Amino acid sequence: FDLVTANPMWNQTFPPETYEHDAYDRFTRGIPPSSSADWGWIQHMFASLKEGGRMAVVLDTGAVSRGSGNQGSNRERDARKAFVEADLIECVILLPENLFVNATASGTITIINKRKRHTGEILLINASKLCAKGRPKNYLEEAHIDRIHALYRDWEQAEQVSVVVGSEEVVRNDYNL
Repeated sequence: FDLVTANPMWNQTFPPETYEHDAYDRFTRGIPPSSSADWGWIQHMFASLKEGGRMAVVLDTGAVSRGSGNQGSNRERDARKAFVEADLIECVILLPENLFVNATASGTITIINKRKRHTGEILLINASKLCAKGRPKNYLEEAHIDRIHALYRDWEQAEQVSVVVGSEEVVRNDYNL
């Protein structure tokens, strides 16, 4: 596919055999832990991209941070590490809390691009305050969506909203995005 967008079930459990015996060789960047399929979903979608393809996946915040700072290996951090070292992660967007029907927690959108515009860099956007308070759920107004899109499109750094980090900084922070 040229583009893939998805919001898979967060922290879904799958037995390791699901990945280890995959006939399509999709999980080459690490076997996710059985307690969270987040990086399994990412690898499945990535394997479905054409050369030059791009994907955006909505997951919980733990998908971009779990395992960082641990001693030894950690399956989720190791999968993130493989994507960072291959220079495939283009942007991570922190979404507002209480946005999703089935969760009150904040989510993230991770954008992976086989043809990044800014090699060696990752744009981090904190869109956690860009929402309208609603009952029962918060929501994004058109202006919020336009602002997030403009930050991404223009690769813009805005104080307390977005920052461009180099891959070396991500490595120093143990692949915590």
